Amino acid sequence: MFRRYALGFSSVGRQLSTMSSSTPMEDAIRAKIMAALNPQTLEIYNDSHLHAHHKPMQGSTSKETHFRLVITSTAFQSKMQPARHRMVYALLRDEMAQENGIHALQLRTLTPDEEERQKKKQADAAAAKEGNAAAASASTAGEP
Repeated sequence: MFRRYALGFSSVGRQLSTMSSSTPMEDAIRAKIMAALNPQTLEIYNDSHLHAHHKPMQGSTSKETHFRLVITSTAFQSKMQPARHRMVYALLRDEMAQENGIHALQLRTLTPDEEERQKKKQADAAAAKEGNAAAASASTAGEP
């Protein structure tokens, strides 16, 4: 399951918080990260279903144990990856400590500049791939 939150969607989170949620752990993650880091981008992937068969998960009733987060925030400026990860782990300490809480977190922490460079690199790679595909089809079009 994937949900992406950006600055313009904060009112949606507030509307959902007034209802009974089927994803309380994800909601807690979103609320704490939005409040503390004011991210430009927050992507939350619940990968728990991929790990349900693992031995440590046997007997667990929680469907919210394994998360993958992509966070872009100016709060990460001038910090190395370990420091950024420590910031997120500190925010989610309670959720990780509770029974049937978060068992595993995979983090991707970026600054806005890093995210922009990543997007440009991906766009350049896609353009190069399209160029190579067009050249290959043009060279085979002339063959009998």
